[in-house]
Amino acid sequence: MSSKFSTYLATALAVLIGLAAAWMYRPVAAPPPRVEPAPNITPPHIEPPSIAAGLETATFGAGCFWCTEAIFQQLRGVRTVVSGYTGGTVPNPTYEQICDGATGHAEVIQLTFDPKEISFKDLLEVFWQTHDPTTLNRQGNDHGPQYRSAVFYHNDEQRRLAEEYKQRLDAAGAFSAPIVTEITPFSIFYPAEKYHQNYYADNSRKPYCAAIIRPKIDKVKKAFADKLKPAS
Repeated sequence: MSSKFSTYLATALAVLIGLAAAWMYRPVAAPPPRVEPAPNITPPHIEPPSIAAGLETATFGAGCFWCTEAIFQQLRGVRTVVSGYTGGTVPNPTYEQICDGATGHAEVIQLTFDPKEISFKDLLEVFWQTHDPTTLNRQGNDHGPQYRSAVFYHNDEQRRLAEEYKQRLDAAGAFSAPIVTEITPFSIFYPAEKYHQNYYADNSRKPYCAAIIRPKIDKVKKAFADKLKPAS
């Protein structure tokens, strides 16, 4: 073997050994940290709005409050609509507790309205025509006491109007079965978690909103055109 070839071979071997050593002892990047799933923390409740002078309050349960909120937000004279819970026994209930149906609460909306622009009787008309008041503890696929039909009256005038309206509807056979809407005094309202508020407006492209809520709003716009806000 010639000296020139020997020198070339030795050089090549040295380079290969160097590369192998460099690869074996290369710095290895640390693996990415394991991300633990976020704890199941319920978002905080919102604060109920203060009632301005001249406004009144109404509280209705008509099934899923996402739907009910979106409907009443369309109405002229309605200033605020807040989704929440009332009619139960557990203080400060969470949505998870409500879904179990054991707290006694109903999913409701509490709204403030200007009686000079829309009356409580007008609100009752929309309420009874935008859900099924003949199914006990059920609205469509939603079932349980949290979905019950209910008017939680804030004063004796609201109670009187609700009872008279219900009696007239039953007497006229407005529905194919008797109305089971609960008419009961209002006690305490717990605003629902923040992600429930203004749900349709913030999530209108989600499948539930498009398939369930949007058709109800379209019907409201046709049936109550004279009661809608100008922007609607």
